[in-house]
Amino acid sequence: MQKIRLMAKSDNKGRRPSKNFKGGDRKKPFDKKFSSKPKQSAPRKPSNPDVIRLNRYIANAGICSRREADTFIAAGNVTVNGKTITEMGFKVKRSDDVRFDGKRLNLEKKEYILLNKPKNFITTTSDEKGRRTVMELISSASNNRLLPVGRLDRNTTGLLLFTNDGDLTKKLTHPKHNVRKIYHVHLDNNLSLADLHKIEAGLELEDGPITVDSVSYIQGAPKREVGVEIHSGRNRIVRRIFEHLGYNVTKLDRVIFAGLTKKDLPRGHWRHLTEQEVINLKNIK
Repeated sequence: MQKIRLMAKSDNKGRRPSKNFKGGDRKKPFDKKFSSKPKQSAPRKPSNPDVIRLNRYIANAGICSRREADTFIAAGNVTVNGKTITEMGFKVKRSDDVRFDGKRLNLEKKEYILLNKPKNFITTTSDEKGRRTVMELISSASNNRLLPVGRLDRNTTGLLLFTNDGDLTKKLTHPKHNVRKIYHVHLDNNLSLADLHKIEAGLELEDGPITVDSVSYIQGAPKREVGVEIHSGRNRIVRRIFEHLGYNVTKLDRVIFAGLTKKDLPRGHWRHLTEQEVINLKNIK
């Protein structure tokens, strides 16, 4: 078969055009549309602060992470204004009725602050007598209204949790959940072994019987230092246990609360809980 050789078409002067030449007037290589001025991009439309992705709405309500929210949405756990939504990327208004497993969500982001409380601060949101409150210590922690979970009296130091999660607060303060609290107790005198056994067996106080989960001497410390694990939330309960036996508590420090510890948290300082710590608290049975 005869091979046909294709030749590039020459211009009027017999010259072949450059390989990069795309046609047009060679004397005017740039026209208006190839202006050297940078092309201005179209202005972005301002985002609407009243519209938010559904998975973010759920995450901000403190239910779970955004990724986990997508799983729940796909499974049909979420409704918006009474309609089940399974669409990824679905957007809602802040005023919409968003429900997770039938329970309406509050868009306010749930926050959890752990404070290592010092002495001479009372656990209340305000005080008529002008005494210093624990709210002063976490004033820079959040713009949301946080409340303390339970109480520590004025001279008791140690762990105090703050949150705007009402459901978790109820769980952590209800005796039936047996929330673990451990105190380091300093007494004015050595605790006798007989009195230690009395505490183990349970005592009858003026407001009813009380039992502790455990009580022991602090290893390597004088016998006036005692560790007490208790889940009761009754007022001044640890101090009253020892006062009932004739001891005065000179120092009381809560070192563990619901699995949270004072590690890397100096006295008077606070920190946000980690995501895993929040999950652990919500999983308390």
